[in-house]
Amino acid sequence: MSKKIYCIASFEAKEGKQQELLEILQGLEPKTLREDGCIQYIVTKHISHPNATGKSFPIVFNEIWESKEAFEKHCNEKYITDFFQAQCVEESGLVKDFNVTVYTDEVN
Repeated sequence: MSKKIYCIASFEAKEGKQQELLEILQGLEPKTLREDGCIQYIVTKHISHPNATGKSFPIVFNEIWESKEAFEKHCNEKYITDFFQAQCVEESGLVKDFNVTVYTDEVN
């Protein structure tokens, strides 16, 4: 059975702050990619397409981790907790709303 964790972390920036938020999130990529257990960690932005008309926040991280433990370690890294505190919790942060979800490919 797979022990991989698939994480989708999506963000909606405050008015006029999307590019600034995107750049901050892109800045998290190099350090995270060096973490043990990180398979994929890439920030993406929404584009319009006639075959994909669902709703989403405009900025999305697509993450794959080797295990639940690797993902949890990442979530507790100081630079990640600092990001969420400064940008998602603090009133002065750039994030209007966010959603972080995790998935598995196990069928049981």
